[in-house]
Amino acid sequence: MAQRLATEYVNASLRLSEVQMSQFIHKVYDPHVRQRVKVLENGSQEVVLEDDGGEEVHLPFDRRDGYYVCELSFRLEKPHLTNVMRLLFAAFKGSGMVTRIYNGFMMMYYYQDGRVRKIVEYSKDSYKLVFELKDSLGELQRIYRNNDVEREIEYIHGSINTLLDKRIIANDPDAVNRIDDELRGHTRRLFALEA
Repeated sequence: MAQRLATEYVNASLRLSEVQMSQFIHKVYDPHVRQRVKVLENGSQEVVLEDDGGEEVHLPFDRRDGYYVCELSFRLEKPHLTNVMRLLFAAFKGSGMVTRIYNGFMMMYYYQDGRVRKIVEYSKDSYKLVFELKDSLGELQRIYRNNDVEREIEYIHGSINTLLDKRIIANDPDAVNRIDDELRGHTRRLFALEA
């Protein structure tokens, strides 16, 4: 298994309510990671997480419209702090890009509201899409609401009725053949649409 060298959070953001902020402060369960909370002016707070090896991350939460908002980019190298941040980021619905750097390649995770939306593997020569979250329910709803096929079927039925009326009164055999050709085309299309 590849050894992770570092983890980078790029344009990471968290938006927490008052209750969530309290939960965030008490959510660190790793015995190798300590935390300090600094209360700043305007009710803002800075959460400092530090592991046994001395690596630390400062998470500044600004007070905005009744929420605590943290927006920053940072790099972590130690596994305990990296794991704690991963759990906090997912639990409190963080958004942003998380890059896990290995020897010879990188894995980029695109988070939105705490869920991984896409994973891309980058190496020196290429990149590969590993995962992309599909909105299956939304796609099915769009297909269900799409009634283009029903409208086309309705149009073809009307066109067939008009052509049959023209065929009844047509005296010229060439006109009847043209109408029959159009009717055959409509029949094929109707068969395909109803299938």
